[in-house]
Amino acid sequence: MTIISFVPEAACAAEGLNGAKLSMLWALPFAGILLSIATGPVLYAHFWEHHYGKLAALWAALVIVPLWLTTGTTVVTHTLAHTVLLEYLPFILLLLALFTVSGGIYLQGNLHDSVFTNTVLLAFGTLMASIVGTTGASMILIRPLLRANDDRRHNVHVVVFFIFLVSNIGGSLSPLGDPPLFLGFLRGVDFFWTTQHLWRDTLFVAGIVLAIFMALDIYLHRREERLPKMKDPTPDTPLRLHGKANLLLLLVIIAAILMSGSWKPGISFTVLGTPVELQNLLRDAILVIVTFASLALTKAEHRRANDFKWGPIAEVAILFAGIFICIVPVMAMLQAGTNGPFAPLVALVTHADGTPNNAAYFWLTGILSSFLDNAPTYLVFFELAGGDAKALMTSGAATLAAISAGAVFMGANTYIGNAPNFMVYAIARDAGVKMPSFFGYMLWSGAVLLPVFFLTTWVFFL
Repeated sequence: MTIISFVPEAACAAEGLNGAKLSMLWALPFAGILLSIATGPVLYAHFWEHHYGKLAALWAALVIVPLWLTTGTTVVTHTLAHTVLLEYLPFILLLLALFTVSGGIYLQGNLHDSVFTNTVLLAFGTLMASIVGTTGASMILIRPLLRANDDRRHNVHVVVFFIFLVSNIGGSLSPLGDPPLFLGFLRGVDFFWTTQHLWRDTLFVAGIVLAIFMALDIYLHRREERLPKMKDPTPDTPLRLHGKANLLLLLVIIAAILMSGSWKPGISFTVLGTPVELQNLLRDAILVIVTFASLALTKAEHRRANDFKWGPIAEVAILFAGIFICIVPVMAMLQAGTNGPFAPLVALVTHADGTPNNAAYFWLTGILSSFLDNAPTYLVFFELAGGDAKALMTSGAATLAAISAGAVFMGANTYIGNAPNFMVYAIARDAGVKMPSFFGYMLWSGAVLLPVFFLTTWVFFL
């Protein structure tokens, strides 16, 4: 009711969601749910584990109820239908398919620990992340990497750099790689646009970070050679790949995404005021079929070996349902540009002559992606840059590249910047690795990543 009292009459049903007339208080539920996600697993983990769904529902209700009271049932129904059918369902179905398929790929065996082995695994995982997603690549490769390094006194750095490269930076080359890029694809960004415009940035950042890892790993290996050798709890054994059928299913997922972006039959169905195009319906149906096919074709023992559980994807589905609802009024206010309540934010990312400040886009997107979820952060700055995919892919290409790079790269700055980060952290701790604390990890990212990002800004975004 407090929010309603700040909404002018003109923002009611006749005009729908007129962002220029909305109060900043409409952004509080969005800020609240993001802060809950950022702090919950760290500050009140037990409460969060049992009640995150209730918190997400509460924040969503703080948008839906005032919206219904101020705009009426029709506007609320159509707005939610648009959000669910065109954004939330495609987004979560892709994550579900990638999560299920990658969870069925099991790499058995143990590699011999060496600088070469570690570097190759990290480089391969970085490339793999844009194909199976950062979560998929992380879950497939983290255990082989841990087994290869479980006879070392110093192995924390291996996991930290794995989070940098495989769980974040490597996902920057396709919409399959990281959730923010798929949201861009749903907004009209071409599938291969990020590949064409971010490969140099990705090669630059990943190359420097991988070189730093090699230098550090060489130093620590030489230091350990002077100490008594530890017993290897997992002796070297040949690698065997299980669940090969899932590799074919990954190709089906890629084909389905490409089909929805290139095939335009001109057929659509209107559901609650929202036009749903045939190619998108077909894509989503294929993703559901692929999910069930993966479950049917993968042996249960291989999923158990991967410690596959439905909990992570269920949590993502529930939390993003709340995020997509809470972001609705924020999007409307951003679309109002300099006429809306976010005019000061527009000024921060705009030069005096009106041109976009790409360095500011890169850093503001990145800083928020470090502490909040990078997918909604990407959407915020995508809208701030105009929200027109065709314009951003052409005349605004440098700006879209800055937003995309900031959202993906800087998710590595904290444990909560991207979903795989905390999952890798938990797996490594269970395996006996003495992982750094939340702020200890930030010392690592500050020392390694921030200088690389400053250099990236100078090379690509100034």
